Amino acid sequence: MVFLFGDRDSVRRLPRLLPTQVAPSWADLVAFVGLAAIAISVVRGAHEMSEPLAALQARAVTLDAMRLPEYALLTTLRMFAALAASLLFTFVVATLAAKSRKAELVIIPALDILQSVPVLGFLTFTVTFFMGLFPARELGIELAAIFAIFTSQAWNMAFSFYQSLRTVPKDLDEVSRQFAFSPWRRFMRLELPFATPSLVWNMMMSMSGGWFFVVASEAITVGKTTVALPGIGSWLSLAIARRDMAAVAEGVAAMGVVIVLYDQLFFRPMIAWADKFKAEQTASGERPRSWVYDLFRRTRALRLSATPLLWPARLLTGIDWPRVARPAPVRLGPRVERAVSIGWVLLVGAVLVAGVALIWSFVSRSLTWRDGLDVLGLASLTLARVVILIGLTSLVWVPVGVWIGLRPRWAARLQAVTQFLAAFPANVLFPFAVVIIARFRLDPNVWLSPLMILGTQWYILFNVIAGASAIPSDLKEAADVFAVRGWRWWRSVALPAVFPYYVTGAITASGGSWNASIVAEAVSWGPQHFEAAGLGAYIARATAAGDAPRVALGVAVMSIFVILLNRTLWRPMYKFAERRLRLD
Repeated sequence: MVFLFGDRDSVRRLPRLLPTQVAPSWADLVAFVGLAAIAISVVRGAHEMSEPLAALQARAVTLDAMRLPEYALLTTLRMFAALAASLLFTFVVATLAAKSRKAELVIIPALDILQSVPVLGFLTFTVTFFMGLFPARELGIELAAIFAIFTSQAWNMAFSFYQSLRTVPKDLDEVSRQFAFSPWRRFMRLELPFATPSLVWNMMMSMSGGWFFVVASEAITVGKTTVALPGIGSWLSLAIARRDMAAVAEGVAAMGVVIVLYDQLFFRPMIAWADKFKAEQTASGERPRSWVYDLFRRTRALRLSATPLLWPARLLTGIDWPRVARPAPVRLGPRVERAVSIGWVLLVGAVLVAGVALIWSFVSRSLTWRDGLDVLGLASLTLARVVILIGLTSLVWVPVGVWIGLRPRWAARLQAVTQFLAAFPANVLFPFAVVIIARFRLDPNVWLSPLMILGTQWYILFNVIAGASAIPSDLKEAADVFAVRGWRWWRSVALPAVFPYYVTGAITASGGSWNASIVAEAVSWGPQHFEAAGLGAYIARATAAGDAPRVALGVAVMSIFVILLNRTLWRPMYKFAERRLRLD
C-alpha cells in the first residue's frame, strides 16, 4: 500500500477520504474530458509522424485552411518533444557546468559557440544521420526537425539554470550542508526548487524561440530534394514563397491560437505552481493564478488516482544515497592542484587550437588571408549592430519587465501576448521591410538591423520578468517600510535583484541576434532584394551559392566573435552578479 500511495499519511487518510472526498465532482469531469482530448490528439499526431516516408511525400503541404488544425497539432508536438529534450539537456549539462570548474571551462564556451551556429547549419549535418537511423520512415525527418527546434531552445534554458545554480543564497546552502545533505538531496531539495521559477519563464521563451525558427526546421533539404513536413512552419514557408499574404495571416492566426492554448493549459499552471518555490521568508501578497491549476486542485477522484503516478517523483525528491565508508581522499598540495588546473586549461586550449587548425586547413584550399580580413571587417559591422541593439532594447524592456514581474495579475494578462510577439516569425515582416525601404529609399545597413533583434529581444524581457517575480516579499516590504522610492529603489532593490537574470537574457539575446543576422541582413520579396553589409549577409550569400569554405569561415568567425563578446563583457558581469548580487 505504501508503494502505491507514496507515503504513510496518504494511507492513514484514505478511510476518511473515501466516503466524502473521492466521489467525482464537476471538476473531475471537466479535467477528464480535457486530458482525454489531449491524449487522443497526441496519439493521433504521433501515429502520423511514424508513417512511411512515401506517405509523407504523397500528402504534400497545401494552403487549405481545413488542414491548419492538423498542421498546428503536429508543429506543437514537435516543439514539446524538443522542449522535453532541452529540459533533460539542461539538467545534465548546466548542472555539470555549475558544479565542476573543469567542466565549466569546456561547457560554457561550447554553449557560446552552439547558440551562434545557425539552425540550418545543424540541419546540414543531422538530417543524414537521423534518416539513416530510420530509413524510409517519416520518423527520421521528424527527429531531424525536432533536433533543429531543440537547438533553438536548449541554450537559453541551460544558461538560465546555470545562472540559478551559481546564485543560490549562501544561507540556504549552508543550512543544507549543516543537515549533511548529500549532493543529490541538495539538488532536489534546494537547487532545483530555487531555479524552478526562472526555468519556467525561460521554458516559455524557448518555446517562442522554437516558433521563430520553425519555418526553417520543417522544410528539410536532403541533397537536391526538399521535404516539407506538415506544420505551420511549412504553411508559412509556402505562403511566403507564393506571396499569399492572406495565407500568411491565416498561419499567424493559427500560431496565435496555439500559443494561447498551451499558455492556458501548460505554462500558466506551471507558473502558479512554481510560485511556492520563491526564496522568501514571508507569504506573497499577490500570487499568480491559473484556472487550470485551480481546477485540478478541486478534483477528487482524479487527484487520488494520480497519487500512484506521483510516487516516483516523491521518491526522487526524498531519496538520499546511503553513506558508505569511503577511503580518505588523496590530498594534493597547492602546487600539484595548480599544476593539474593549468594542465587541464592547456588541454582545452590545445583542442581549441586543433579545431581552428582543422577549419583553416579546409578553408585555405580556396581562400586567402584577404578573404579572412574581409570577413573580420564584416563581423565587426555585425558586432556593432548587436551591441547597439542589445543596449537599446535593454533600456526599453528592463523597466517594462520589472513592472510586469512585480504585478502577477498583469503578468498573467500579458503572458500570452509576450509569447506571441516572441514567437512571431521575422520572415513574415520581410515583405513590409522591403516595401518600406524601397518606397522611402532608406539605407538597408540601418533599417534592416531591427530585424536582427525582433525575435531575440524577448529573452531580455522574459528573464527580467522572472527576476522581478523572484524578488522576495520581505525585501519589497522592507523597501516600503524604509520609504525607498524613485531612483534609489531602482539602484538598491530592483536592478540588483534582476541583474543576474538580465545577464542570462542578454547573453542569449546576443547569441540569437548573431544567428538571426543570417536571415535579417539579406531579405527578398519577389524581384526586390536588399542586403546590409555584415557577416550574416556574407554567410547567406555563401550558403545560397553552395560555397562550403566561405560558409565554414563565416560560421567560425561568428563563433569567435560570440566567445570574445561573452568573455569580455557578459562573463565579467556574471561573476559580479555571483559575488555581489546574491539574495543572501
